[in-house]
Amino acid sequence: MEILGKILGSSARVKIMRLFLLNRGKGFTTKDVVKRSRVNPDLARRELRLLSSIGFVKKRTVDWSYNSAFKYGEEFEGLLLGSDTLSNQAILNNFKKVGRMKLVVTSGIFIKNHDSRVDLLIVGDKMKRGKIEEGIKRIEAEIGMELVYAVFETKEFLYRLNMYDKLVRDILDYPHEVVLQAKELSTQVLQKA
Repeated sequence: MEILGKILGSSARVKIMRLFLLNRGKGFTTKDVVKRSRVNPDLARRELRLLSSIGFVKKRTVDWSYNSAFKYGEEFEGLLLGSDTLSNQAILNNFKKVGRMKLVVTSGIFIKNHDSRVDLLIVGDKMKRGKIEEGIKRIEAEIGMELVYAVFETKEFLYRLNMYDKLVRDILDYPHEVVLQAKELSTQVLQKA
């Protein structure tokens, strides 16, 4: 993201462009763009005006939408959506103070598999839901899309794993990437995988 921000002149611009590319056909008010991209309101208005002036977005009565007739749409899609969204360390950094994480699994948008049921799975103990939601919002702002995620206490996750719970099986049986795995979970998860 840092490199794209430097190339395109602004990380805010990258966030806003990703938001529109990943949500084609949807309209966003300026307030929605500010909230979803976590960009300063004045900066967001400036970026929207700039993106409108080049034809990337168009202003409808009360909201902004992606301009499907934008001349370089495919090229920007390849550049902004084809690049890695976040490193594993950047993902973990968003959850530093949430509690004792034992397992973090990415799927879906993170591995460019749009058939996944969940983008992010977090398992741990004494986790703070509010802090997790803050971390999720920061990641959503970076990638420009709402995440589908699941959070389990370790005991509940192991119970679901042993019962062959459909959600847990759908995450572990299909393409995914383990970002963090505590030693005590590694043998149990691997045996059931």
